[in-house]
Amino acid sequence: MAKTIKKETIHAAGIDIGIYTTDFKNEFISLTDIARYKSIDPRITIHNWLRGRDVVEFLGLWEVLHNPDFKRIDFDTFKEEAGTNAFVFSIKNWTDELGAIGLFTKSGRYGGGINMHTDHRISDQ
Repeated sequence: MAKTIKKETIHAAGIDIGIYTTDFKNEFISLTDIARYKSIDPRITIHNWLRGRDVVEFLGLWEVLHNPDFKRIDFDTFKEEAGTNAFVFSIKNWTDELGAIGLFTKSGRYGGGINMHTDHRISDQ
């Protein structure tokens, strides 16, 4: 992913939530900031949420509708494992192996975390 730029911060329930972009058209909201509302370790909260079969199916459907390069056949295998006790959702695998674009991770102590596309469409596709 290209260099992300913090575009703005929204405030909800007493927390600051970062909004990021790479092209000033597609915005990504920080799931890490949202998860801080309920957890002292937001990574665990997000990864537990991403393990659910319904969440994986939703993310896959979003990719099918908005990402022509999404690998649908490979997604079927990924989806079958979702929700099982042994399933671990890896955002790296999600993006690298399936060509997904709706989630990304950003490193760094400040502004790092897991981000999700905010809209139901991807511009210029």
